[in-house]
Amino acid sequence: MTDTIKLSQARRGDRGVIVQVGVQGHHHEHEAELERRLLELGFVEGAQVELLHEGLFGRDPIAIRVDDMRVALRRHEAASLTIRLDGGAL
Repeated sequence: MTDTIKLSQARRGDRGVIVQVGVQGHHHEHEAELERRLLELGFVEGAQVELLHEGLFGRDPIAIRVDDMRVALRRHEAASLTIRLDGGAL
């Protein structure tokens, strides 16, 4: 069984594949801009991700490996990404 969660809900060490970028439904201008920026950074459907590190205060920001890159995001930004968790190595 595979679990689908928002990347913002992931914990350190969680790995998976991006299955959706952005929020379904109508986009506000801010949401559309965030989605565009995430896509430019390489957060595309099918990309493998791993949560590497969580900040000390409120677990924010988070460091994520996206394929071969490392990117830091705030959890509210990571909530725009849906991933399918898996146990496989990247």
